[in-house]
Amino acid sequence: DVRLFQHSGQVVSYGLLGLLLMAAPWWAGDYVMSQLHFICIYSIVGFGLMMLVGFTGQISLGHAAFLAVGAYTEALMQAAGWPFWLTLPCAALFSAAVGIIVGLPALRLKGIYLAIATLAFGVIVEEIITRWESLTGGNSGQHLKAIELFGMKLDSDTELYYLILALTAIACVALANLLRSPTGRAFVAIRDSEISASCMGVNLAKYKTMSFALSAALTGVGGALYAHKVTFIS
Repeated sequence: DVRLFQHSGQVVSYGLLGLLLMAAPWWAGDYVMSQLHFICIYSIVGFGLMMLVGFTGQISLGHAAFLAVGAYTEALMQAAGWPFWLTLPCAALFSAAVGIIVGLPALRLKGIYLAIATLAFGVIVEEIITRWESLTGGNSGQHLKAIELFGMKLDSDTELYYLILALTAIACVALANLLRSPTGRAFVAIRDSEISASCMGVNLAKYKTMSFALSAALTGVGGALYAHKVTFIS
């Protein structure tokens, strides 16, 4: 069960899916291409939420707040003149830092109480973004320019699509490998039984916090890409 692909049929099916997605600009119309952008972005966000909720068993009802944190980090750093190859990791790191702060209550809260805490976090982030007009623009929002990567300006939908598709594939493979590692096993052990995991030597505080941080980082990446896709956030 540590193999990346369980059988050769999966290799073929995923390979065909990859080829189909890579050829999308030639067979898909403008509307379908736009939807593929969002599917890939939401897939990255979904990977993060799946790791936290599905594999670690921690409830989060305010996960969109991490997407907002990533989007605004990207917008503000781009406006300050930072290159995309630095702004994207910073969006992930800052979202992860916020995830650690949110993950701390998870050490003592469970079930409905954790759900309420994460829901409150989402409301708080929305209020901060709305009220802190000098930084975020408030309801007036923030505009984003096209991504410039190593001297190339990705100002067409096709170029942006390939960037988002590549990052989605990287996130998928990275998450699959993480879940096959001892860290991933620890996440699953916590989900199944915290008492049993603790008796087996799993550090609950460490791995719960790590799960929140990694989940938030992936969601922050999705937020940064989302901001560039819609070009305006508010």
